[in-house]
Amino acid sequence: MRVLIVRLGALGDVVHAIPVAAALRRAFPSARIDWLVSAKHREILDLVPAIDRRLVISDRPSRGEGQPGDDAGATSLMAAIRELRRARYDVAFDLQGLIKSAALARSSGAARLIGFSARYVRERLARLFYTDAYDPGRGGLYDPRETRHVVDINLGLLSVIGVTVATPEFPIDAVDSPVADAIREQTGGRYALLNPGAAWPNKRWPPARLAMVAVALRERHGLRSVMLWGPGEEAIAAEVVAGSAGAGILSPKTSITDLVALARGAALMVSGDTGPMHVAAALGTPLVGIYGPTRPARNGPMSPRDITVSRDAICQCHHLRRCRLDRMCLLDIEVAEVLGAVERRLAAEPDRV
Repeated sequence: MRVLIVRLGALGDVVHAIPVAAALRRAFPSARIDWLVSAKHREILDLVPAIDRRLVISDRPSRGEGQPGDDAGATSLMAAIRELRRARYDVAFDLQGLIKSAALARSSGAARLIGFSARYVRERLARLFYTDAYDPGRGGLYDPRETRHVVDINLGLLSVIGVTVATPEFPIDAVDSPVADAIREQTGGRYALLNPGAAWPNKRWPPARLAMVAVALRERHGLRSVMLWGPGEEAIAAEVVAGSAGAGILSPKTSITDLVALARGAALMVSGDTGPMHVAAALGTPLVGIYGPTRPARNGPMSPRDITVSRDAICQCHHLRRCRLDRMCLLDIEVAEVLGAVERRLAAEPDRV
């Protein structure tokens, strides 16, 4: 059996799709399982042993195959399509629900192409490419009546081929990292991860408040706080460090491999709804999530011990990248509320502190 998974990005969404590959590997141990992904999100899949091959397409406009400027190890769109066709897949799963992802899955020539019903795809026309459409059976992808986690919704696609999953699995290899080694040496091996950045402005809790969390973690638990940052976020992370009275340190530039190693050793992560938080959740890092325009029930951490502080009940900008109001609901979350969540989460797993 030859299987193709299509989930190009983003990082958190790719992480939320890993249990599909794990469930397929458990159900069909000898199957060939390939994954089509964009170049900038390939690194996390390199750590997933359930996958046989990662087919990587460039994130940038191609200037010709192999020309300078192409993403390392990635192919052009047309080269990817040729490679997909050569694989002769029996079934393909489109977990992205975009016209682009559905068209790429269809171009593989797989006998069956399975995706979500029109209510659950991100672009409704994507449904036209599928031979089989799975309807999770509630209001829709962003409907408030849909309270299941996106991981469980993704796994529901497998019911089309007779596979049911009771417990999601996130098989991610342990890795060595010089960056993580340096952080452990600097902190004495006891640290928290604080992640102030996010792609959406209304997912970013104010840096000054996060700095106060760092101060409290040092005063109450002797934990140094490591400020993570991604592209374009270094200044935000540095602002948190500057306000932390020495309780925080700025992380070096990190790869996904570095993030995995750091998250495995952390006593806690405090973060908004971002890719790094979803990586940490998959690894079992204790989490406190700060949620504004997205719903924790749908894409928060899955561990019952993790805690989210959310304004889901009052948010009027669900799943919008920018707040429509004068004051975003995330600003209603005060430091004391987050610190209360931090104390409860650390108390639930005292061996990690």
